[in-house]
Amino acid sequence: MTIIAARRYIAGTPQDDALVIDGEPRTRLTPPSFDWVGLCEPSADEMDTVRRQFGLHPLAVEDALNPRQLPKIDLYGSCLFIVARTAEISEGDNIAYGQTALFLGADYLVTVRFGSSRAHHPIRHRLEAHQERLAEGADYVAHAILDFIVDGFAPIIDRFEEAVQAMEERAIDCFPEPSIIRRIFRLRRQIRRFERLVGPMEEVCERLATTDLPNIDPAARVWFRDVLDHVRRALTRMRGLKETLASIVETAGLLEQHRQGEMTRQLAAWAAILAVPTAIAGIYGMNFQFMPELQWRYGYFGALGLIFGSCFLLYWRFRRIGWL
Repeated sequence: MTIIAARRYIAGTPQDDALVIDGEPRTRLTPPSFDWVGLCEPSADEMDTVRRQFGLHPLAVEDALNPRQLPKIDLYGSCLFIVARTAEISEGDNIAYGQTALFLGADYLVTVRFGSSRAHHPIRHRLEAHQERLAEGADYVAHAILDFIVDGFAPIIDRFEEAVQAMEERAIDCFPEPSIIRRIFRLRRQIRRFERLVGPMEEVCERLATTDLPNIDPAARVWFRDVLDHVRRALTRMRGLKETLASIVETAGLLEQHRQGEMTRQLAAWAAILAVPTAIAGIYGMNFQFMPELQWRYGYFGALGLIFGSCFLLYWRFRRIGWL
């Protein structure tokens, strides 16, 4: 059995006796006492044992075993079923996604975790150190788990912001290399996927914070509003990164066009300057017998003076208008 932890809390106090998961229907507790069971990647048979013991709905169990669900919240009888997506940085800049399903009853909380290396031990230890929080019931623990999941988005966004800022500063100096452009589009694709998979978390948290739902005490909504704020902040930062990546390519393209325009003007200016001696030399190189100044003693020096004077005037003019 892939049970990470299973414990009973009576009025916030953890009981020393281990909670046995054997598939036998359990005895109901009086809230705020509750059972908290954490599962990590259970098999179908193991999940069926938990289902029989806690009376979970088969459709909810089926969704919990499918790690490709989008975040959602459903009601099955008196059980509130919540699906949340987890995310963490894996190799390179890739994001590894997982799923955590929560079965929230009046006197129990069952969590099913897939694809996430961030275990819930820190949450359990922190709450057991402050038993007055556990005394508020299973809904407060559900809030703590969702808050833990959402806080895991911050390191991803921080790392992406550092990478995007470095790209933005580099794009000001020169047009991005093909490898940088490919990385930009990879990041944009990852951000779009993050929005698609994690974006529905906003709706889930909003329902928990604003809607009357079974097993959610009205006094606990303020805690879910805090999670909602964190989700919205994370999504806003990610959308800002996506817009920044788009502007990097656009700005770099405009700067490159400006640089190319300057080079084109310089080439055009030098071409115009070189056209003067080319034209004069071409005329006097036609080798006709009767041409002005051919017999003039100072004709050669006059032609050179004309060439250098014209080139100097053109160079001065182009420098004045900023082409050189």
